[in-house]
Amino acid sequence: MKAVVCRSPGDLILEDRPAPGRPLPGWALVAVSHVGICGTDYHIFEGKHPFLAYPRIMGHEVSGAVIETGEGVDLAIGEPVVINPYLACGTCIGCRHGKPNCCVRIEVLGVHRDGAMCEQILVPARNLYPANGLSLADAAAIEFLAIGAHAVRRSRAEPGARTLIIGAGPIGLGTALFARIAGLDVSLLDMSSERLAFAASELGFSILDGSQAPAADLVREATGGEGFDVVFDATGNTQSVQSAFAHVAHGGTLVLVSVVKDDIAFSDPEFHKREMTLIGSRNALRADFEHVAASIRSGAVPLARLVTHRTTLAGTPLDLARWAHEKSGLIKAVIEVG
Repeated sequence: MKAVVCRSPGDLILEDRPAPGRPLPGWALVAVSHVGICGTDYHIFEGKHPFLAYPRIMGHEVSGAVIETGEGVDLAIGEPVVINPYLACGTCIGCRHGKPNCCVRIEVLGVHRDGAMCEQILVPARNLYPANGLSLADAAAIEFLAIGAHAVRRSRAEPGARTLIIGAGPIGLGTALFARIAGLDVSLLDMSSERLAFAASELGFSILDGSQAPAADLVREATGGEGFDVVFDATGNTQSVQSAFAHVAHGGTLVLVSVVKDDIAFSDPEFHKREMTLIGSRNALRADFEHVAASIRSGAVPLARLVTHRTTLAGTPLDLARWAHEKSGLIKAVIEVG
């Protein structure tokens, strides 16, 4: 089969790889249809991922169709599916508590093991969810949106809560969309005037432009000095995460959607004075995938505006390398494989 392989940082090629073979019991063979390109993929290409072994086939935002099943799998041949890329062990404390998204031994397709920038992939059947009427192009967007949907659910915020999303990249925009679907009063903060203009004109969000004034001043002005009830940080930037504590109102909640490699420092007296709740949010659960799929079907998610760039499997080596540096106008790129 054809596969896009990142052999080492900066070295991305299309090559022939052996087909995956027949599925074992409980597994299924999927013909890949569409793959979203994630920020993680750009980091892998640029050599910025701390725990990745090269060479690697990237790709974890995936839709496809079942072409063969192993014993005990109740999926029809030809079934359109979305792939949950978080492969959990099923036995650790996280899995036993219904949280396979933070499995102790989790393996993410395209990161810990080869992913779906290829023509076929073997996946545990429990990680395949029927597309239920969604096009396979739309189904490939479910995973990245599920990250934000999961973070919003983790926040337990009440409708009407004054909410700040820091970071207007794909994950931040997805978080903002599902915060709005949950009835929260959403504003977006970013340093990119271009991304904020997109969020305002195309998605209808209130914006705080961090390139025009210090974030603390913008938050103070937007909230009458009180801070936001709920703050989501989706930047992946250490300084932003540390600054976010000060944007939270007394009695409020800070949700860390992105992850940074560094230690996070904050003022403990300020944290306790506010009686803040600090929440980590990792990956997503099946309930989040299903919520996203239902929201796409209902028209609540404007996917046509979010997917700004497209390419093919053969075009991916050149296009992904270019998009890693040319970000203007780029929100979400999708590879059309099938």
